Amino acid sequence: MSTPPAQHSAPDTPDTEAFAFVAVHVQATGIHPSTGRLLTIDAVTFNEDGEIGEEFHAVFNPGGDPGPRHTHGRDASDFAQAPKFSRHLKTLDRLIDARTLIVHDSPLVWGFIVSEARRAMNAAARANRSRNRRNGRRRQRVGHVPRPTEIVDTLDNARRLGVIPTDIRLPAIATALGMDAPSPVASVERAGRAEDDTSREETLLLVDTFLELRERDAATGYAPEELAPDRFGLQRSVVRVDAANAPRGADNPGAYTPERGLVAGMEIVVTDDLRVHPDEVIAAATEHDLNYVEKLSRETSLVVSDALEAGAELTGKAMHAHRKGIPVLSGEEFLAAASQPPRRGDAVD
Repeated sequence: MSTPPAQHSAPDTPDTEAFAFVAVHVQATGIHPSTGRLLTIDAVTFNEDGEIGEEFHAVFNPGGDPGPRHTHGRDASDFAQAPKFSRHLKTLDRLIDARTLIVHDSPLVWGFIVSEARRAMNAAARANRSRNRRNGRRRQRVGHVPRPTEIVDTLDNARRLGVIPTDIRLPAIATALGMDAPSPVASVERAGRAEDDTSREETLLLVDTFLELRERDAATGYAPEELAPDRFGLQRSVVRVDAANAPRGADNPGAYTPERGLVAGMEIVVTDDLRVHPDEVIAAATEHDLNYVEKLSRETSLVVSDALEAGAELTGKAMHAHRKGIPVLSGEEFLAAASQPPRRGDAVD
């Protein structure tokens, strides 16, 4: 049997100056915030030296199937007995507001936090409208979308250091950075531990990984307003989301070659395994009237990835591009090509 759902609340007046950072680890029913639901959340605040301030852990009722136990470490009954996310939103607001939020894989983690907060707020608004029709009963106030000063993604920043992982889980990334970290591989021993224990272990490793990255001057982040949801609810940069949603321009002239260079209308896919920031590549592509897309297809003219140049094991988009014979440029190679004047389709031989 798993332990009962733990619910630890933060104080009403958090010390955001003394403990200016908050690390958050989540578990969810899927990988898309638009359709999945949060199951657990673990958080600690900490200071410049990594000293822990407030601690918080909660289990949520997702209102449906939480999935098999081995994926989250709890019995289904734990979730059925737990409160909804809305019960804890005010506490999360107090923990996250006015702090630097540290997460691993921010599109997913921040995406779920934002999606759940908006669901809770929308549900409260509907209930309040119903109350107004019933002679003004007391309004629900569930909280707001948390307001961190900045969101720092340890996975994204490790990639800027040249880490090209085949396993993007936090322990694997910490190990790639040369840190002492537990194995990310499932084991009987880990399966026997309580979920709140393993989640806290992950959160504390997140703290250590952030401090390691900051020591290497590699802990940059986004302001919340610089992020927006994609069609799956993942919180990505506004640059990336706008480029993906932009209307297509010129017709696709076909595959990239060094002789032709970048030609307006070419379809470009950008992977995450770049030392240069993907937003820099996407912005340069937009300036050349290239069509940025998220999904690789037979129409793809060019893939930008550092994996091939680095001799790393190819995965995902880089692997499929290499197999299909689609041209692959590193981030630096693409930016060098983009430094040349844009070419229109009628300039192609």
